[in-house]
Amino acid sequence: MNASTRRKRLSREESQAQTRARMLDTARQLFVTHGYGGTSIRDIADRAGYSQGAFYSNFASKEELLLELLREHMEAEGAQLSRLVDGAGQTAEQIFAELEAWAATLNHDADWSMMSIELQLHANRSPAFAAKYQTVWDAHRARLGQVVGKLFATLGRTPPAEPEELAAAFMALAHGLALQGMGARPDPSGRLILVFLRGLIAGAVAPTGM
Repeated sequence: MNASTRRKRLSREESQAQTRARMLDTARQLFVTHGYGGTSIRDIADRAGYSQGAFYSNFASKEELLLELLREHMEAEGAQLSRLVDGAGQTAEQIFAELEAWAATLNHDADWSMMSIELQLHANRSPAFAAKYQTVWDAHRARLGQVVGKLFATLGRTPPAEPEELAAAFMALAHGLALQGMGARPDPSGRLILVFLRGLIAGAVAPTGM
């Protein structure tokens, strides 16, 4: 079976998903290179090899595409962290070994560090976008809060603050370091988050009755 035959067998849904994924990847590259304001819908469509009509078949606007990039990134990060603390029977050191491995790759993608800056800058300029941006961040904070709560529970410790508050602090730390470093390598975010997390756990007390 040749490549042409395989392409013909793509369903409509598969073809649209492929188009959408290509546009997202192209837009991300262009936003990093030229900035959000310096990239047009025509630029994205042309570089991805599609018409502007194809763009509008997948996204209502450039802002919607930008939010989708953020949502995809956060969903992937949340799922990865959930898997790290969901393993049954892990010791504290095994959990931390996996967290250390995750932390070593946090913001390893320089493009994403730059994208996070573009997102924040655009949120500062557009109140309508800022509200939608905050909704995505709130959902991510809630999911990370669940991860933090489960981590403390697995280690037999009581969090020193509400898990969602701790999640928000870690998110602010990672985001702030990305903004300050402007994509500098190596990014210290993951290492510093683990330093603070270990300190919080070391200073936490065991629940009453344990």
